[in-house]
Amino acid sequence: MYKRVRLRDTVEVPPRHLADVGPGMVKKLLQDKLEGRMDEDVGSVVSVIEIHDIGDGAVLPNKPGVYYEAEFDALTFDPQMQEVVDGEVVEVVNFGAFIGIGPVDGLLHVSQISDEYLAYDEENQQLASRESNQTLGVGDAVRARIVTKSIDERNPRDSKIGLTAKQVGLGKHGWLEEERKKREGAPAGDS
Repeated sequence: MYKRVRLRDTVEVPPRHLADVGPGMVKKLLQDKLEGRMDEDVGSVVSVIEIHDIGDGAVLPNKPGVYYEAEFDALTFDPQMQEVVDGEVVEVVNFGAFIGIGPVDGLLHVSQISDEYLAYDEENQQLASRESNQTLGVGDAVRARIVTKSIDERNPRDSKIGLTAKQVGLGKHGWLEEERKKREGAPAGDS
């Protein structure tokens, strides 16, 4: 889920930028330092939005820059357990599909996509069912639920999010639309 949060952090202003110290410069330095970083408490920092306060600068021995503590608002993405998310298939592999949800990818394991057996079609980069001819490939929109989450703050790309689409209302958007049309076209009492 996306959130706007108030944070505090220290930023180093290099000597060549000391004449430019102000909200604009501090915001840029915070963006360079924090955007894309993963934090267990707030999730992934998507963007530094607004600077509220810049403290007095501090000089540290044997360090060339001046350090300023700043209070600011940031837009973060923090995936929550059991949260339903919409995303797009960014990669298909023999064991499932990676779904882009916000700034991170989650794994939708082949066992969590459908009750049908899905075969991996490497040539077309998709998973395909022989029973219903349904396919899941790169670029497909998917609705899934977060079932596991392991955040790696040091290496955000190594964070792991597990997804499931094996519930009513979850799955490839095209499949959900087909099911909705079937229900709407069914005679009363047949739902």
